[in-house]
Amino acid sequence: MTQATSINEIVVLEDGSITLPKGYKAGGMHCGIKRKRLDLGYIVSEVPAVAAGVYTTNIFQAAPLLVTQDSIAKENKIQAILVNSGNANACTGEQGLLDAYEMQKGFASELSIQDHLVGVTSTGVIGELLPMGKIKTGIKQILQKEYESEENFKQAILTTDTCIKQIGVQINIDGKTVSIGGAAKGSGMIHPNMATMLGFVTTDANIAYDDLLFALKEVTNTTFNMITVDGDTSTNDMVLVMANGLAENKQLTKNHPEWDDFKQGLKIVCESLAKKIARDGEGATKLIEVQVDGAFSLNAAKAVGKSIISSNLVKTAIYGTDPNWGRIVTAAGYSGVPIEPNLLNVSLGQYKVFENGLPFPFVEEEIKGYLENENVLIHVELNQGDYSATAWGCDLTYDYVKINASYRT
Repeated sequence: MTQATSINEIVVLEDGSITLPKGYKAGGMHCGIKRKRLDLGYIVSEVPAVAAGVYTTNIFQAAPLLVTQDSIAKENKIQAILVNSGNANACTGEQGLLDAYEMQKGFASELSIQDHLVGVTSTGVIGELLPMGKIKTGIKQILQKEYESEENFKQAILTTDTCIKQIGVQINIDGKTVSIGGAAKGSGMIHPNMATMLGFVTTDANIAYDDLLFALKEVTNTTFNMITVDGDTSTNDMVLVMANGLAENKQLTKNHPEWDDFKQGLKIVCESLAKKIARDGEGATKLIEVQVDGAFSLNAAKAVGKSIISSNLVKTAIYGTDPNWGRIVTAAGYSGVPIEPNLLNVSLGQYKVFENGLPFPFVEEEIKGYLENENVLIHVELNQGDYSATAWGCDLTYDYVKINASYRT
């Protein structure tokens, strides 16, 4: 069901996704990497699209990530993305790289386009070679009409996710309707540094490569890079954006009068996907938002927020509905930011629990009741400046241990 709201003339469609912009189709199928669930998906643009990506900074970068980076570097464009789930193709050496290139070549052949116009991505278990026989058979079949479906694509990219993550927005630029759609997967090994797990953004905007990459990096730093589930940065983290220009707006640059509108639309898509990933953390029951105000710099605000949202003790306290503010101020204190303890205030939702460096009287049962909500806000006021930042994460539950204790077996 479409739920449309208008934010500064940007229409948000909660059920919009990667095929909302003009000229894109998607699909997915079961090729046999997993026992039953869909595990091979694609996005294809009618024409080559300007492409930009942000990638994990983990030293162990997966083979498909290297292939995609190399391909975009050739002419800053791709026309298609092929995704497999269930096998990360990471730490698989030279054979893993050859397999990633073979996936690319096979799908390019089916589309009758040049190899470097296909990006490839993988997610799943680390350290195992891809079952290339099954994947090659799947590639030969996946463009059949029966597999073409946006829903199939969204299902095909999931691993331990319990739900799909999608959104679309529409903006009026130069009198043209410009659409931006997004889909993502991710629920564990989430502590992005440059990107997060797998994120896919499509748009029909006409925009130059350098400006698209600038916008993606800037937006990523305040959205995907501000979430955590478990403090682990994946080998396969990647966010790709394709812009095929079919909306026929004048080329967007930083000097375009509606540049900020486009960037805000991109931010809405990325922030929505990031929050959905955090809420769908493995075993999670709650989305936690940490709002930090009054910092002396943006980096300081972000560091305090990420330190608190990454604390396992804070996350377990929220799961247990325990208003243990001591864990929150402790995490702020070891963030590396020179905060002034006597100026620090902390609230849980509307309830203040710490003021000017000292405990603030509160009614335990009132806050316990608040912490039973699905969305929990931790507000930290540093009173040292004018900068703010927001970080998102989830609670840490018994089920996280159950899921990850037997992930391979």
